[in-house]
Amino acid sequence: MNLKEILDHFYEGYDFERRKTNDPIKFPHRYKDPADIEVVAFISSCFAYGKVNLFMPKIEEILKRMGENPYEFVINLDLKERILFDGVKYRFNSDDDIFCLLYIVSTILRNYGSLEGLFMSHYRNDEPDIFSGLNGFVETMLNIDTSPIYGTNLKPKGLVQFFPSPKKGSACKRMNLFLRWMIRDRDIDFGIWKRIPKNKLIIPLDTHIACISRCLRFTERKSDDWKLAVEITESLKRFDPDDPLKYDFALCHHGISGACSKGNCGECKFSVDKFFKVDYISPLCR
Repeated sequence: MNLKEILDHFYEGYDFERRKTNDPIKFPHRYKDPADIEVVAFISSCFAYGKVNLFMPKIEEILKRMGENPYEFVINLDLKERILFDGVKYRFNSDDDIFCLLYIVSTILRNYGSLEGLFMSHYRNDEPDIFSGLNGFVETMLNIDTSPIYGTNLKPKGLVQFFPSPKKGSACKRMNLFLRWMIRDRDIDFGIWKRIPKNKLIIPLDTHIACISRCLRFTERKSDDWKLAVEITESLKRFDPDDPLKYDFALCHHGISGACSKGNCGECKFSVDKFFKVDYISPLCR
């Protein structure tokens, strides 16, 4: 079997339903209203960094405090509800930062009708990918006056950390994860944003995707940045030019499961020696 056949076989036989229970996408899957799905997906993706067993309970806690109708809660956000999030913190994000994230989303919903509305105001169909849409999306959010939350228009690190910028070179893993959920319309993704082709997406780059991609010669870049994410995506287009990110979820969870780890290359489904002369070993595999 060649590499495309291996990847397609792995993708087609992957148990997406079982694995989604250990992925932040499980949170928006609780809802049926597209407005709720969009809001919950964005919030869930913002916290999808660090260890899964740490950020998943934090997302659960935040959503619980938002009640049964997340969209209604956010668009009608009252500053007095700040007290609901006292003590809710996660790594770099203070409780003020978390409430400010909700405040920013609320402002966007009121001004643009939806997060999609904001994204599409910056998206350019004549460009090869979603760079302009994502850059404008992030910059607009960061330009919102945060005085109602912090007392002055502050942009502390814990808030800025929610909004990585492709213009500044960030791989934007969490933003690209959110966009995959919204735009892809297959497997467990929602496809509720209809105006952007799936092949404009950029892969949500994390250490697992970077490791496997380097082993499979999808890239020779060493920095985990936007250019690396684009290069990996372009490599995947050789296998499916219309939907290159179809491989993302399965490959990522292949790494999360420990199947791609130090000393395990010989047993890996994508072992490099099946396809290439082994002259590169990922730092994660040393």
